Amino acid sequence: MHPKHLKIEDFTYDLPAEKIAYNPVNPRDQSKLLVYKDEKISESIYRNICDYLPENAVLVFNDTKVVKSRLFFKNENGANIEVFCLEPYGEAIDYEQHFLEQHSVTWICFIGKVSKWREQHLSKIINLDGTQVKLSAEIVVKLEDAYLVKFTWSPGEIPFGKVMDAAGATPLPPYIKRVAEKVDEDAYQTVYSENEGSVAAPTAGLHFTERVLNDFEEKGISSLFTTLHVGAGTFKPVKSEVMEDHIMHAEYLNITTDFLEDLITKIQQPIITVGTTSTRTLESIYWMGNKIVQNPEISYEDLKITQWLPYETEAVATVEEAVNALLNWIKNTNQDHLSIETEIIIAPGYSFKIVKGLITNFHQPQSTLLLLVSALIGNDWKEIYKHALENDFRFLSYGDGSLLLPNK
Repeated sequence: MHPKHLKIEDFTYDLPAEKIAYNPVNPRDQSKLLVYKDEKISESIYRNICDYLPENAVLVFNDTKVVKSRLFFKNENGANIEVFCLEPYGEAIDYEQHFLEQHSVTWICFIGKVSKWREQHLSKIINLDGTQVKLSAEIVVKLEDAYLVKFTWSPGEIPFGKVMDAAGATPLPPYIKRVAEKVDEDAYQTVYSENEGSVAAPTAGLHFTERVLNDFEEKGISSLFTTLHVGAGTFKPVKSEVMEDHIMHAEYLNITTDFLEDLITKIQQPIITVGTTSTRTLESIYWMGNKIVQNPEISYEDLKITQWLPYETEAVATVEEAVNALLNWIKNTNQDHLSIETEIIIAPGYSFKIVKGLITNFHQPQSTLLLLVSALIGNDWKEIYKHALENDFRFLSYGDGSLLLPNK
């Protein structure tokens, strides 16, 4: 069956509110770990995850960094208005360049209590390393389900990333119905985060500590780091009855030539992704390379992976050929990286090209993330989630997680 015809009602389960984790575990690596291996379920904690990984495993992490994308202003009557920055608006070959912009930027935003926004500009004064900065926001135009908002600030020589960090709050998921606290600034960030750009954490990585990462090195398990900037669309519910009518959100990849060169040397080893975002990255890499093998002169614009492309395109390239093709294509542009969008949806019916296993949290019912899990392990996801619900596992972003190793 083409995944367009999947019914989202087949990917639901009852998630009681008390099973959702509203606060992080401390220390991180004491989170519970469900292990699905040889079609059997067992339990441990993340501190011991090395004991369950295949020999010679290669873990691929998403090193994106969450930005403080929730900005709060007051109107002339003192009412709070929240501007949640979703993604930058406008062209930029390098996604990170948006955070280096000076003087002004325009972003696509959600606005809380927008009816109270009656002034042309909302402004606030922030303290940035002893400098008083005036930040102003203006609605440019209403979009279908969001707004274009132009931000200006003075002094304008300060990069927008620093302004956002000083002015904003940690963007906790919408189902964590509390105000972000100081602890969330660290807890809702992986210990290896590096490249800023996400408005939601790659939560599978929140369980890892420096000592767990050191364990990998000592036991000969390789760790590779790539970047996919997580958008708010990761929480977007599937509202259509069949997947054909669901529009998959796009997210930005930043793929370096160094990463691809490392990946090629380990392509015959069991590659396990830490999170659905790393999974989308690796599988997108294959399909971009497959495009290049078929058309070596392909343009940057045509390299983007659209939602249904993997199900409607022949896979003519081997994994090695695809990764090498993308590596050489980037080098031929005289760049050392590629920043590009992917809309890939991974759902039952998908044939994985690179990924052999997955470390991930427990996801919301009727979500595209749950579809991805089902694509990897089939209907056994139901037994896994049933076990987790009955054995005090904590769900969603701050919750516990799983190591999924299908027999493939």
